[in-house]
Amino acid sequence: MLEKSQTGPAIVVRTTCRFSHAQREDWQGRRGGALFAANLRAALSGHACKDRLAIQEMPCLFACSTPCAVYLRCEGKIGYVLGRFSPTHADATALLDYAAHYIASPEGVVPFAYWPEGVKGHFIVRTPPEGFVSRG
Repeated sequence: MLEKSQTGPAIVVRTTCRFSHAQREDWQGRRGGALFAANLRAALSGHACKDRLAIQEMPCLFACSTPCAVYLRCEGKIGYVLGRFSPTHADATALLDYAAHYIASPEGVVPFAYWPEGVKGHFIVRTPPEGFVSRG
């Protein structure tokens, strides 16, 4: 069931996510998660963190009530599950802008002042890295 993937900073995209709360697929039969993954890859090609971040896919993150859910992770840092994105270039760019600050942070904590508007309200859960718990 598990498959090895590239290590290092990554956004893991749930590809089977609904297009929206009301719609499973778009008019062409495409799932929102798959479209969001494609938009993340397209936005990453011209982004400042293009050589420091991987876009990875998996079918499910068990966030079924949340369209376009992703897991932002990096070894030794707090990880985040975010969702409720639209599968658009604008939302992909906002997530990448946040990821750039995340990668630059020592523990994965980005001060609120650096959060792009496009990620505010999209956080679902944060996870401590293996061997750690957070006190703040």
